[in-house]
Parts: sequence; structure tokens; C-alpha cells
Amino acid sequence: MTDLLDIRDLSTHFATRKGVVKAVDGVSFTVRESEIVGLVGESGSGKSITGFSILGLVDPPGRITAGSISFRGENLVGLPPARLRAVRGKRIAMIFQDPMMTLNPVLSIATQMVEAVQAHDAVSRAEARARARDALGLVGIPSPEERLDAYPHQFSGGMRQRVAIAIALLHRPDLIIADEPTTALDVTIQSQILFEIKKLAREFRMALIWISHDLGVVASLAHRILVMYAGRIVESGPVDAVLDGPAHPYTAGLLAAIPAAVERGQPLRPIPGTAPPPLARPAGCAFRDRCTHATTQCLAEPGLAIAAERSWRCFNPLAGRPA
Repeated sequence: MTDLLDIRDLSTHFATRKGVVKAVDGVSFTVRESEIVGLVGESGSGKSITGFSILGLVDPPGRITAGSISFRGENLVGLPPARLRAVRGKRIAMIFQDPMMTLNPVLSIATQMVEAVQAHDAVSRAEARARARDALGLVGIPSPEERLDAYPHQFSGGMRQRVAIAIALLHRPDLIIADEPTTALDVTIQSQILFEIKKLAREFRMALIWISHDLGVVASLAHRILVMYAGRIVESGPVDAVLDGPAHPYTAGLLAAIPAAVERGQPLRPIPGTAPPPLARPAGCAFRDRCTHATTQCLAEPGLAIAAERSWRCFNPLAGRPA
């Protein structure tokens, strides 16, 4: 597979009165065509800002301060707004965590979807409506022709999220960025939506960046996993290899904190402490104050170790690391 998206040394910072918040700090990764990549980490690790940066959705005082975002060979950083709008929504789409960030509560579903189609394609309203109807059908909404004339408040939370996914599918984009789209849904609806997304990604050969804090969801969906902490990717590799034998202690900590990984009656094993404040990140390894494997070496910044298809940033990787 060829690289669809190539991000190199991306940094997105927010200037505040108290200092500069390095929300994304030197992130590099690729996404291949038709590949599903899971981007995981605790809240505040920089996952969502990475997704927003790709689409140019970071508002002031945030800005991309360094790096490149190459999509099919074109650098999206610094593109004129008109050119970026031509890419956003048509070739790269985003599904937000809260569907009400996507849907306008005072406009019908038909109005919103028809506008999304006509923003990029010069087609009649009738043809745009037909495409919207077909997209609703693809995501499993019953009676799509009738539901087009409904308003967001007339849908359940799960159905609203399906509408948001349908809007992302309108132009058959090459890449979809999904920012924790199933977090607020119950387990049954979450399972249904995951099944639909995986089927649609395979059917239309779309690549997907799935942003989540739920390792179980990522394990069932992704081909490759990227683990973020304090604005940096600390481990990456094929999802089965990383989850079966994590090299970075942070990845192991996330796995140990999953309830399913603990025997009945045994206490959970959370990662001790909390992530460092964005304005007071320690020099060297940002995870060292929470790490049981930390040594004086960790006062320095760990480099990137690479083995086969895996990589990690740690001076003292776990014994389960790949050879």
C-alpha cells in the first residue's frame, strides 16, 4: 500500500498569557491507502488537536508552528483557505465526538446534507437530495427518504451519529478522521456503528484515523496503532503486536487499567499520578514521574527506537519488546 497521508514533525502550539501550550509536539506518522489507524491516549494527550491540525481546524491562539502534512503529495500546511476548503469535506472528512457539533439544530437533515453536497459538486438539488438519501441508507437509517425531512432533535443519539457519518461519506473521501465518535453511545449502539464503519471503509476503500481512549475499540477496528502521551507519539506498530507485547511502559499501563484485563474481584491497576500540566511538562521523558521503570537516563529526551514495523520512545523498554 502507498502512503496517503504523511505527517512529519508536526507541532501545534497555543500561545497563552502563562506560556506556550505544546498540544502537538513533533508528531510524525503515515496513513496508507485503505488503512485504519488507531490514535490512542489519555484525555489531553493531543489526539484531537492532531486531527484538527490535519484539516486546518485549529482556531487562534492555536497554530501549526512546524512540520508538514502531505496528503497525496500536497502539503496542507499553509494552503490558501479556498484550496483547503476544496480538500476538507470532499477528500478528507471528519466525524466529531458530538454529532451536534456537525448538525445544525434548526435545519432539516435534507438541507444540511444537500448543502454539503453542493458545496463541492455542481449538481441539482434533486440529485444532491438523492445522494443524501443513499448515504443515510448506507449507514442503516430506516426510511431514509422520509427521515431526510426530519430535524436533529427527532433522532436518537445513535441515529444522529449515523447522520454525521453519512455526511462524511457524501463525497466518498479518501480519508476519514473519526474523533471518538462512539464515546457517548451505549455499548450496543457502539457495536453497530463500529460494524457499519468497518464495512463502509472496506467497501469504499477509505483510510480511517480512529481517535479514541478505548483500546478495546481500537483492537477490534484498526490495523495499526499510535499511542500518544503529552503531545508526542511514544509507541506505534501493528495493533496486535503492540497490544500483545507493549514496549513503552505507558502503553502497558493503559492495557493494565482496562477492566476486562483484571480477574473478577481484583482491583484495577491505574497508572499512578496524572499527566503533567501542559505548561509544566518536565524536561526529558514526560512520563518519567509516573513510570516504574524510570532511571536517571530519563532526565534526557528519549530518541526513537525502530524495529521492523514498530517504534517507541523509551530508554528502558519492557521485556516484551520485539527483537
